[in-house]
Order: sequence, then C-alpha cells, then structure tokens
Amino acid sequence: MNFKIVTALPQLLEGPLNHSIMQRGQDKGLLQIELVNLREYGLGPHKQIDDYQFGGGAGMVMMCEPLASCIEDLCSKAEFDEIIYLTPDGEKFNQKLANQLSLKKNIMLICGHYKGIDERIREKYVSKEISIGDYVLSGGELAAAIVVDSVGRLLPGVLNNETSALLDSFQDGLLAPPVYTRPRNFKDMEVPEVLLSGNDAAIENWRYEMSLERTKKRRPDILEDND
Repeated sequence: MNFKIVTALPQLLEGPLNHSIMQRGQDKGLLQIELVNLREYGLGPHKQIDDYQFGGGAGMVMMCEPLASCIEDLCSKAEFDEIIYLTPDGEKFNQKLANQLSLKKNIMLICGHYKGIDERIREKYVSKEISIGDYVLSGGELAAAIVVDSVGRLLPGVLNNETSALLDSFQDGLLAPPVYTRPRNFKDMEVPEVLLSGNDAAIENWRYEMSLERTKKRRPDILEDND
C-alpha cells in the first residue's frame, strides 16, 4: 500500500511514521509512505504557498497553484484510489472507514495548514474529506499520521500477530475487554479466574460480556449507532 502525504511541514511527520509498527511495515515492503514537500511547488523565489483570503479576515489560505501542480504531478506518476483532504468539516474517521481504506492501493493525503486550502482545490481534485474529531489542529499533519497508522496496521503482515488488529476496539462494534498479564496477583488485585482456566469458550464469552458492559458504560453511543 502506498501513501503520498502532501504537506508544508514534512518534518512534523518524520517521527510518527518512522518508528515502531509503521517502520516495520515499511521495512517489510508492505507499506510505502512518501512525504511530499509542498514548498517544492511554491511560487516565486520564496516558494510561496499561501496568501491572504479574499473578503478579508484573519488567517492565510493555501493557494491553488502550488497544490494543483503538486497533485497533478503525483497523479501523472500513479493512479490514486483516493485523494483525501484532512479537514475538521470532513467525514468523521472511524474503524469502519479505516477498514475500507486498507483495501486501497494508492492514497494521497493533503494536509491543510493556516486557514485551510482554497475551496477550488477541494472541488476539483479531492475525492474524500476526513476529520479525526470535532476540534481544530494547527495543520493536517497529525491527522494524516493517525490515518496512516490506523490503516497501515490493518495490512496483512504489518503486525506480528495478524489477528491482533481484528480484535481491537470498534472492530466488532464494541470496546475491547480488559486485558491482564503477569503477575497474577498485584497489590492484592487478582487476575479474573476465567482467564486462567484454559477454557477457550468460557474466556471468549467472558471477553464478550466485558466488552459489552464496558461499551454500555463508557460509549453507549456506539451501541446506538449500531442499532
């Protein structure tokens, strides 16, 4: 799977995407992540990529020409399944959407900055818009890292245990159950006896019941959405 991330600040993404599971996926050749510096497509000697917005108001807007040149250049070299703009007013990102994107081959992510990007870029080039939550960040870089991490870990072979991702929270419409490891007794707190029983059916039933109970208590909205 290939990600092209268009950003004015590639250094913000170098850390999150070059360690742990994301690095492992790249080392295995299962995941390719390229950071595309929008400044390389900037205008004039100063490589300008933003300007004041028409109509006045605070905040700069990312200009059409650099973004269009960048997108068209990338599209001339590969066919993209999705060109995604990270924006607070996009579709809410969730596990279902991550699962869908994991089936794609080539994805371009556009990171907004400043006040956002010129609306005409959204109308002409963008195929999907995604929000990671109802809040505003300084730019789309952190959102892009979250999308890549969430999608990339679903690719077969990226995780050491390929079934691990299938047992994560939200995959079955529930939060994950509690988990325990050694020691069996910690400050007089015992591991639930069923987990030590070796009875796989009983363990799976316990985990389901705990997932259901935890979801009802902490995120009842998930159950309502699945009705």
